[in-house]
Amino acid sequence: MEFLAHGILEFGEPGVFMAFEETERDLQQNVASFGYDLDRLQKEGKLAIDHVFVERGEIEETGEYDLEGLFIRLGSAVDSIGAKRVVIDTIEVLFAGLKNESIIRAELRRLFRWLKDRELTAIVTGERGDGVLTRYGLEEYVADCVILLDHRVTEQITTRRLRIVKYRGSLHGTDEYPFLMGERGISVLPITSVGLNHPASTERISSGIPDLDAIVGGKGFYRGSSILLSGTPGTGKSTLALNFLKAGCERGEKSLYFGFEESTAQVIRNMRSVGMDLQPWIDQGLLHLVTVRPSNLGLEAHLASIHQIVKKVGPTLAVIDPLTNFLTQGDDAGVKSMLTRLVDFLKMNQVTSMFTNLTNSGGVLEATQEKVSSIMDAWLLLRDIERDGKRSYAIYLLKSRGMAHSHEMHEFRLADDGIHVGPTCTKASDPANSQHATQSSDAAASFGGKS
Repeated sequence: MEFLAHGILEFGEPGVFMAFEETERDLQQNVASFGYDLDRLQKEGKLAIDHVFVERGEIEETGEYDLEGLFIRLGSAVDSIGAKRVVIDTIEVLFAGLKNESIIRAELRRLFRWLKDRELTAIVTGERGDGVLTRYGLEEYVADCVILLDHRVTEQITTRRLRIVKYRGSLHGTDEYPFLMGERGISVLPITSVGLNHPASTERISSGIPDLDAIVGGKGFYRGSSILLSGTPGTGKSTLALNFLKAGCERGEKSLYFGFEESTAQVIRNMRSVGMDLQPWIDQGLLHLVTVRPSNLGLEAHLASIHQIVKKVGPTLAVIDPLTNFLTQGDDAGVKSMLTRLVDFLKMNQVTSMFTNLTNSGGVLEATQEKVSSIMDAWLLLRDIERDGKRSYAIYLLKSRGMAHSHEMHEFRLADDGIHVGPTCTKASDPANSQHATQSSDAAASFGGKS
């Protein structure tokens, strides 16, 4: 039905839906959840729905069997609205009770030839067989294009996938593609459609913290770049990431936050403790918070969902907080593949993105469990420092491609009035007690190094 609806609404091509299982009323109710008004399309003469009831007991393998009656009925529906597209759902009903493969193959060929002769673009649905693609194992040989749909359960998480088995006369992807069914219909995510051909902007945008901008040459990060923000629990990763989005809102840019640990209300409340009120930007439609448990969807479904939301909102800045939670949804290879495609997608759309990553206190800080640091353009590390019975925090830049940047470790402090990045920790005896500096001379002196 998606095929017919888009044909009518986007290309002005009327369509016929011939159903053998669902009634016209059932179809109208079911498709309404995708936002399509079939009743209106029918009244406008753009869509014809024909429900054909076939009793299995009425079909017996005696005498000659042909689809002439179907051709007459289908032809009448096509002519009534000048249809260009046809859907037949499902083909098994026509051959229920038949065992003679030669008859089935001959009638299938006749059906497809009849559709071609009338220059109709048609989709014929079929059930999957036992050990074969289709119920009879013949349908895929007479069709020009075969699309296989699969609903898979992995670790109690379901994912719908699509694969083009064959497509005569056309180059096509042969991989499996995840797809979602939502309020806007079906969304297919082509995992091979992104690559290393995204643009590289020379525009720089502020992080929202002048002293942090000073660490990257005083100008901020490149637009469209990907920034990894690693740190142990409680070091301020989410706060820094949300401040980055707030700064974008202050410039009038749309910002998008994907959170996988806290609810939207909790995020808004917690940010007020550091003098950051997000609600005005949400009310203005500049800041969009999307919070969901990672276990709600599988890896590929998460990726497809993020694609949908990014296309709907159209942000210039985005935060994924934290990407570590995806580890529970697949193995290392699957997670890295998913995140690589996500980074590529955001870069292709020139969305400057920040990814937070949780590191273990007892582990190697300069490493990520997802092994995605290599695909990031910049990598900031937040760490806690214990000194004289006190715990303070520091930030330093592990890498920043294409720009001069500081190699020093700087103070990082959260206060009632926001985030402060101070002098280098090598010059200050206690980062927690050092005075906040607007632009550290130590940071400026260390500019010039490139990753």
